[in-house]
Amino acid sequence: MRIADIRAVPISFPVPADKSVRLGIGRSVKRDAVLVRVETDQGHIGWGEAHHGRSPGAIARLIDTTMRELVLGFDARDVVGVWARVYKMQLASHGMGAAAALALSGLDMALWDLRCQDAGAPLYRLLGGSSKPVKAYAGGIALGWQEPALLAEEALRHVATGYRALKLRVGDTAAKDIARVRAVRHAVGEDIDILVDANTAYSLDDVRKVMPAFEEAAVGWLEEPFPPLDRRAYAIASTLGRVPLAAGENHYTRYEFATLLEDGHVQFVQPDLSKTGGVTEAMRIAAMASAQKLTVNPHTSATAVNMATTLHYLSAVDNAGYFEGDVTSLNPFRDHLADKLPYQLDADGCVRPPEGIGTGLVLDMDFIAAHPLIDGPCYV
Repeated sequence: MRIADIRAVPISFPVPADKSVRLGIGRSVKRDAVLVRVETDQGHIGWGEAHHGRSPGAIARLIDTTMRELVLGFDARDVVGVWARVYKMQLASHGMGAAAALALSGLDMALWDLRCQDAGAPLYRLLGGSSKPVKAYAGGIALGWQEPALLAEEALRHVATGYRALKLRVGDTAAKDIARVRAVRHAVGEDIDILVDANTAYSLDDVRKVMPAFEEAAVGWLEEPFPPLDRRAYAIASTLGRVPLAAGENHYTRYEFATLLEDGHVQFVQPDLSKTGGVTEAMRIAAMASAQKLTVNPHTSATAVNMATTLHYLSAVDNAGYFEGDVTSLNPFRDHLADKLPYQLDADGCVRPPEGIGTGLVLDMDFIAAHPLIDGPCYV
């Protein structure tokens, strides 16, 4: 089973003003994704998702040219060999760095889909796991910078649907962040886990200001207060309070996670399977984190492909943490891209991977054709 063709399919949809969410990286105005289609010489087709990197056209072009040229003709079942080839020729030297990691992630995911088709088995089975419940938190591009009372109302709606954990967007002013966290804690009570995500927008002074209030509100983690390469800031922030730090969605490959784990300042590890190198690399990262008794709590990307793949992954590792449930009010890439939803929340606030071959999803080609790439930024 040889790789006969590789093609990127960038897709978009606009976000109307009344559905837009404001957070540390801006206000959402559209959603993008880059699907990756791999066809074999036997006519089988596998699908993956590469994160758009805020440049979906560029990521798609990289897949259609460089990635295709590097691995055309390879055994589609040789995920380790394909991964090593791309790493050597694009990530290790004179390559596109993060962009190549995004492109490779989608390619690797599609190859795992093909392996599942060849075996006639669900992805979790090929990864050595079984279907099991995974606890979920309400996240995605939601619970953003609103007035505290409105944010508390949104939080209560998610709790009413079954979520036992919520992630709030911080990274605004310290005073506003504290007011929002306090309002949500007061509304949901003590039994709901509250997590916060600064989207790299904090300074060390911000962390000093918010940490006492976050401790008082029993915040479960402070996610990405700083950019991923600001190791000194993470080291200092880890001494400023008892709220543990989380990071990883903007770390690429096991090599960057090795540094993150060696530093020892982050207690929750968050690889994104559409960014860090796909299923193959995420399994390696999970093993590295497991050796330090840390859980993996993946960041999920835009579409049902990533979401379902992430659930299969969490069902196959021994250190599964939270699944990031996408509670965005408008996301057709979650709701209509495939023949079924990527997950259903149960009464205990848990989710399971879809059943079936591979991820268990069948993509809708008409839907994909109806959502071509829209140029321009996704956040403003």
